[in-house]
Amino acid sequence: MKDEARQRRNRLYDHLKMSILTLRIAPGSDLDEAELSAAFGLSRTPLREVFREMAGEGYLDLRTNRGARVSEMSYTTLRDFFLAAPMIYGAILRLAALNATAAQVEALKGAQDDFRAALRSGSGADRALSNNRFHEITGVMAGNVYLLPSFNRLLIDHARISMTFYRPGDTKMVENVSEASAHHDEIIAAIEARDAERAAALAEAHWNLSRGHIEMFVMPDALTMPLGTLPGQAVAGG
Repeated sequence: MKDEARQRRNRLYDHLKMSILTLRIAPGSDLDEAELSAAFGLSRTPLREVFREMAGEGYLDLRTNRGARVSEMSYTTLRDFFLAAPMIYGAILRLAALNATAAQVEALKGAQDDFRAALRSGSGADRALSNNRFHEITGVMAGNVYLLPSFNRLLIDHARISMTFYRPGDTKMVENVSEASAHHDEIIAAIEARDAERAAALAEAHWNLSRGHIEMFVMPDALTMPLGTLPGQAVAGG
């Protein structure tokens, strides 16, 4: 019975994780405890344990007397995302090149194979999730207990806002997606070679590839301040 309950708990976790990352459940949405309890055959106690775990990882927000909701994507969180992403990605790949094991490199190659397969015939969700898995492995490779929670939180929003990046709508965007796959191959090579400087440089190039399109997608038409601008900081040319 314990194994069966654990399996139901894991199914709920996986369902919520995939639904949040692929926007099947929208940012800021309230979760219905009664509905989820019935759907996954869980009592309130193990269900709330899953909620607490996912809140700790950044998928959910827990509110006193108001239940759980999916973490929001507000202007503030997006601004913080754009400020933190290049620094954290660079640090993770630098450390991955220094610390990765042979088994982890093989796992990363397998994730890249899955990513290429998703690019050929998968949906936008398949592509975003396989890309997310690739980067999750680099986080494990880095082996830093301080950076990893921040990196994993970053990946949640990166997956959500890159759902549009992996549904390319014009020739340039198709080229960008192809280049993203090539970057993955170069990242693997740099990590295998223990080339920390090259890995960090690739992190910046990989980030810049999608940044322009993501900014265009998430920035309201009336917002003139770039998302990477700190409050009170002058905008170039302004």
